[in-house]
Amino acid sequence: MNESAKQGEQPSNAAEYFGDEVKALRGALGLSQGGFADQLHYKQAQVSKVESGAVLASAPFADAMDRVAGTPGVYARLRATLSKRGVPDWFAPYLDLESEAVQVEDFCSSLLMGILQTSEYAEGTFRAVHPRSTDEQIRTLVDARLRRRDVMERESPPLLWVIMHEAVLRTVVGNRPVMSAQMCHLAEVASSPHITLQVLRFAAGAPASSSSFTLLTPDEGATVLYSETRDQGHVSDSVSAVGSARAAYERLRAAASSPDESVALFRSLAEEYNR
Repeated sequence: MNESAKQGEQPSNAAEYFGDEVKALRGALGLSQGGFADQLHYKQAQVSKVESGAVLASAPFADAMDRVAGTPGVYARLRATLSKRGVPDWFAPYLDLESEAVQVEDFCSSLLMGILQTSEYAEGTFRAVHPRSTDEQIRTLVDARLRRRDVMERESPPLLWVIMHEAVLRTVVGNRPVMSAQMCHLAEVASSPHITLQVLRFAAGAPASSSSFTLLTPDEGATVLYSETRDQGHVSDSVSAVGSARAAYERLRAAASSPDESVALFRSLAEEYNR
């Protein structure tokens, strides 16, 4: 690890900071990018993404670095610390659950799920909540939110199923151009085989849940329920609570528009926001 990782300075971009550490380690080992990828048991394209700061390395990637470098837990701990930079303490447990899940099912009642947000949309949400924060503070928050996309970049991403109330799409966050770009982004990510998006239209009537919630299923273990109140997150593994949320989610899924109809709505709204 190079000297910067040992000092107390605050990195402005976690992915770029960790990428510099990856390049430093590779240089110290005297390996080409391809040779380093072979040692890590990763594809060179993934190593390139991490080194460039395009994505923050996954936890298994950091573990592989520790194996190659012979540094038990050093890069894993650095990556874990960086992944939570700009994230409130109460939200950190959710990020751990999200990173380990094989299935994430989310219902958005007021704002889009963070993993689906564009940087401009995320900035709009943070400026509304933190009107006195500086541009640098807002950028730190936005960077942390965008890092949540990294979970979908891993070799075996979770199945992400998001149902969003139509009110979410009609609420103008930032401005109309921001919303147009956000709608285009939703239409684009919906083409992924790992992502399914549905819209619960106004015409569907009262929703089965009036508040947002998320069901997270790990590879091993039971599904857990995550919900939020203002400035507080709640994780529950109660069989009754998870069962009730599961029943509500299935009713929401049944009442929502089909994925194809939802994508058509995203594209229509993108044009509408452009006018």
